[in-house]
Amino acid sequence: MSTRLSDEEMIRQYLPSQPAHCFEALYKRYVNKVYRRCLSMTKDPLKAEDFTHDIFLKVFNKLDAFQERSSFSTWLYSISYNYCSDQIRLARRLQMTDIEDRSNYNIPEVKEELLHEETLHLVNRAMESLSASEQALLRLKYEDGMSITAISELFDLKESTVKMRLKRSRDKIYKLYGKLYAA
Repeated sequence: MSTRLSDEEMIRQYLPSQPAHCFEALYKRYVNKVYRRCLSMTKDPLKAEDFTHDIFLKVFNKLDAFQERSSFSTWLYSISYNYCSDQIRLARRLQMTDIEDRSNYNIPEVKEELLHEETLHLVNRAMESLSASEQALLRLKYEDGMSITAISELFDLKESTVKMRLKRSRDKIYKLYGKLYAA
């Protein structure tokens, strides 16, 4: 009967002697999660796939630097989030478009699907006006389902601080959404 090694045990046991085996096992465990994280941030399947490959190349090159200060999954998630954020920030610098230039929608009959899309659009606009750290906390908690404890470890914050920041960010979203909806 074989037992599945934890990520940390596998790194300790196989990285020195069989780095390719170690990396392959970790890749298989986490490729889908990293891809979903990238997809949730980019909203583009091709970019998400490219980012996922780039992230795993970074991880492979840095695997020996993993020091177990957090779990491997938290470390990998941190690299994934930071890489995607950096790429998105870089893309925004290179391509500036004004959201305000879009025309108003004057549709006599609003279908539920259009209403849902418009609501998502307004929420995304409200999210974009938050700081990167506020967006990160909300996405970690509500898109990725990460626990308060895991988020506090990831950002090296107290749990109460994470809860407070989540509440303030949610409040900002509600307020901004209300303003955008009224406009």
